[in-house]
Amino acid sequence: MTPDLPRNEPLGPGREPARGRSGLFDAPTDDAGRVRRIGDLPVPPRPTLPRVRPAQQPPPVDGPGTVGLRWEDDVPDGGPADAGGAADGPDDEGDLPGAYDGPAGYDGPGADDGAEPPLTAVPDALGAEATGEPPVDTPSGAPRATGRAGRDMAAAIGVGLGLGAVVVATLLLWRPAFLVVVSIAVLISIVELTGALERGGHRPPRAPVLVGAVAMMALAWTRGSSGLVVAFLLTVFAVLLWRLGDGPVGYLRDASAAVFVALYVPLLAGFAVLLLVPDDGVARVLAFIATVVCSDVGGFAAGVLFGKHPLARSISPKKSWEGFAGSVLACVLIGTLLVTLTFHGPWWGGVLYGVAIACTATLGDLGESLIKRDLGIKDMGNLLPGHGGLMDRMDSLLPSAVVAYLVLSAVVPA
Repeated sequence: MTPDLPRNEPLGPGREPARGRSGLFDAPTDDAGRVRRIGDLPVPPRPTLPRVRPAQQPPPVDGPGTVGLRWEDDVPDGGPADAGGAADGPDDEGDLPGAYDGPAGYDGPGADDGAEPPLTAVPDALGAEATGEPPVDTPSGAPRATGRAGRDMAAAIGVGLGLGAVVVATLLLWRPAFLVVVSIAVLISIVELTGALERGGHRPPRAPVLVGAVAMMALAWTRGSSGLVVAFLLTVFAVLLWRLGDGPVGYLRDASAAVFVALYVPLLAGFAVLLLVPDDGVARVLAFIATVVCSDVGGFAAGVLFGKHPLARSISPKKSWEGFAGSVLACVLIGTLLVTLTFHGPWWGGVLYGVAIACTATLGDLGESLIKRDLGIKDMGNLLPGHGGLMDRMDSLLPSAVVAYLVLSAVVPA
């Protein structure tokens, strides 16, 4: 008996319609009864959903010392005094009024209307402009007078005037007392800066930098510029040896951070001590401080009145080219008067001195703002009410001391 062979299916219209794999539905066919291929089937349009743009928020910054106000640490320019009596804030020269000073590229709420969103969501942070909350009341019940940065302006002005009075008194009464004041300020600033670097993930050895700072101040006073340089090199060597005790992990990172602190604070401050060494050193230091004050005041006035073009938007959006021009003009005016009347030097020397101080004071403000943005902090410390840390008051003074010493030594030698 022959086995049953598969039966041939009829072709054409008599063929039974094809069925799906599960046998539950019929495959689509054309008019001739042929099964249509998948590629021949019409594709329904894909539904489009509305794109929702997520709300942008400034990046959070974690840290115990973070205050939820701004990225910048400034009070209104022309505000409380610097360590040398300078009427300024950390961002002085030519701030654009009402400009947002938040993270670079932020275009969230308030980016275009001058509003200042908080750096972090700290519920008790001061400043109605930054947090939307009313200012914190004083014990007497009256609200504190706060500026654009939410600072206590009365306390800031009082502290600034007090610092200026201490500096001037030590210069006029006994010159070595000014050396003591500078040394104390340097030590406090080192502690603040190293603490800020630690919050940013660095671990700079602090002890050798503190000891080296005292050595730099002492040798600058007794041995001049050569003593300052030798003390700095010995400090760097001590840092490299000290850090060996903590092992190789992070050695380059921590040692580099400590060398940076030694260069930024005590080495630059040592040039203020060098200004004091000559017989007319008191006049040189006062001229240096007065020129930095004029840079801050001139920049603030010109920035508020005419500021429209940002100087460094990604670092400090409130600084303007118009404000910088005001700083240069004010410094040239006071510099020319000081060099010609006090030191009996050429007028062009005063112009050169004024332009140099205006540039370094502005760069000093921008430099510290850049460091704080990188570390994600608002202030270097909280020692001075209304100001932040002492390091926040020395940002424009430190680099300007170097330029003041070099230019005055060349234009009006002691």
